[in-house]
Amino acid sequence: MLEVNILAIHLNSTSNILMPKPIIIKKEIKKFDKKIKVDGDKSLSIRFALLASQAIGKSKANNLLKSEDVVSTINCLKKLGVKIIWDKKKNFCEIYGNGLNSFAYKDNLILDGKNSGTCVRLLTSLLINSSKKIKIVGDKSLSKRDMKRIIDPLSEFGATFYPKYRNTLPLYVKGTDNLTPINYIESKGSSQCKSSVMLAALLSPGQTKIKCKHSRNHTELLFKYLKIPIKIKKGRNFDIIKIKGKKNFNSFNYNIPSDISSSAFFIVLTLLSKNSKIVLEKVGVNDSRIGVVTILNKMGAKIKLKNKKKYKGEKIADIHVRSSNSLKSINCSKKLNSSAIDEFLIIFLAAARAKGVSYFKNLEELNKKESKRLDWGSKILSMIGVKNQIINNHSIKIWGQPNLKLNKNIEIKNYLKDHRVMAMCSIAALTLGGKWKIHDPDSIKTSFPSFFKIIKFLGGRYEVS
Repeated sequence: MLEVNILAIHLNSTSNILMPKPIIIKKEIKKFDKKIKVDGDKSLSIRFALLASQAIGKSKANNLLKSEDVVSTINCLKKLGVKIIWDKKKNFCEIYGNGLNSFAYKDNLILDGKNSGTCVRLLTSLLINSSKKIKIVGDKSLSKRDMKRIIDPLSEFGATFYPKYRNTLPLYVKGTDNLTPINYIESKGSSQCKSSVMLAALLSPGQTKIKCKHSRNHTELLFKYLKIPIKIKKGRNFDIIKIKGKKNFNSFNYNIPSDISSSAFFIVLTLLSKNSKIVLEKVGVNDSRIGVVTILNKMGAKIKLKNKKKYKGEKIADIHVRSSNSLKSINCSKKLNSSAIDEFLIIFLAAARAKGVSYFKNLEELNKKESKRLDWGSKILSMIGVKNQIINNHSIKIWGQPNLKLNKNIEIKNYLKDHRVMAMCSIAALTLGGKWKIHDPDSIKTSFPSFFKIIKFLGGRYEVS
């Protein structure tokens, strides 16, 4: 096993190499046996920044993800008057908070979330007591995404959104001094919607009650660690969360683990490559996030979690993966959907090489992401010659081909620069063969700026056309 020490430092830094032109991949990756550390967790990085901005004192994070989504969040907080020192070379970020309701900003403020739904949906919650009207904008992809799911509950707290009846960006938000707690039902299994209401509850007097479908629980764990008054009652299908607002909390330090969503691409790369092994170090393996591991193991993969630790409520482990030439199909339980919602594209690729017909159900949320991911997954599978069928606009059947290999040209473009579409296609090219031309490779910097550096380190080859 090759140790990655000095190289890991470089893998954790944002690449300054721009790739505005398409990349060409025309050779399968050769066998590898490596140890890597992927970039910091995006969900935790954004939540750290937002909560640190509301804490009292200096908070510090190590391994904060240096992606465009996190940069957008940091830039928005700076515009709101938050002092932030981010030393990307030394890999730490310090945020100086002044407690709840401490933003200080100019008139006619515009906050640009770029491509980040998490940034916009969660940050907007901290603006519901703003005395001035604030404009919120995003890029072409984000401007297509539904904001009604946060407008409705935040309006119940007392915030006002303009133009009236508009449910996409750009939007204006104006807060009120007379916030009221709410009772809210989150029925989509969306951690963003749940977390948006949880953050808004911090600013509101009294108790906010949330009944929510199971979804990733990073916000709940951070609230508990910060001793924010929160009570959680877990149910079979729903959780009940109660939060008492207007309670300040102290600053904190946090070491961000590696991102399981980014790790998933290299898990599947290893599974589909010949005679290969990989260890992904210090990955966050929160129970609400490891659906991809559960699903792939049910399909016959032998993915093992070793060196398990618990850190401030979060679970961390090293992920060990070996090649597999005997993946089998799965009738995937919809109960696993929320814990794998960002990984289904790469799971579909594994299903394309599995024996039998795989069935994934109730995935309507995929078409509400950066692109219509369910539709794009189906389109890419068809392009590589894998029979598939979308059922009722929310489910998909995939007829696997264990011996699938390509000997043709494939071009991927016009996918709204969705980083996960781009990464899925790169892994497909490296494992299935053919000549791939993938446009907008810089889209990966939304979530995983070290992606191509790691590909190159593992032996993958690509050209910039």
